[in-house]
Amino acid sequence: MKIELASSPSSDDLKTISEGIQEFNQQHMPTEVVLEPDTRFAVFARNEAGQVVGGIRANAFWNYCIIELLWLSEEARGHRLGSKLMHEAEAYAKSKGFQYIRTETLDFQAKVFYEKLGYKVFGELPEYPKGHITYCLVKTL
Repeated sequence: MKIELASSPSSDDLKTISEGIQEFNQQHMPTEVVLEPDTRFAVFARNEAGQVVGGIRANAFWNYCIIELLWLSEEARGHRLGSKLMHEAEAYAKSKGFQYIRTETLDFQAKVFYEKLGYKVFGELPEYPKGHITYCLVKTL
């Protein structure tokens, strides 16, 4: 066997890995769950000029929705836009049949914000990044 690191892997090689894990997973889970497509979506907040001043990037599969990113510009903060964006993302995920929603946040970001929305910390990653803690949070939809 030869080990190769690829900083720009080919889409065919990445597809091989994805199909390989799907084949393995099929031995333990129903086919419809294993082959369920990802549901990617975003929720945006726009100002009067139509510019994006905040938003959420999310991905969902199996029975979990994952909030990958939540960002608000300085001008958008303090207007409950973060809560409105989260409620929209949660409602969409629930309408698509997802049962849980999870996210991560750093110690200087939005842990308290997520907790106010009903999220519970289920894990911590110390020194990720160095000098900080990443909190893993989840909520039942």
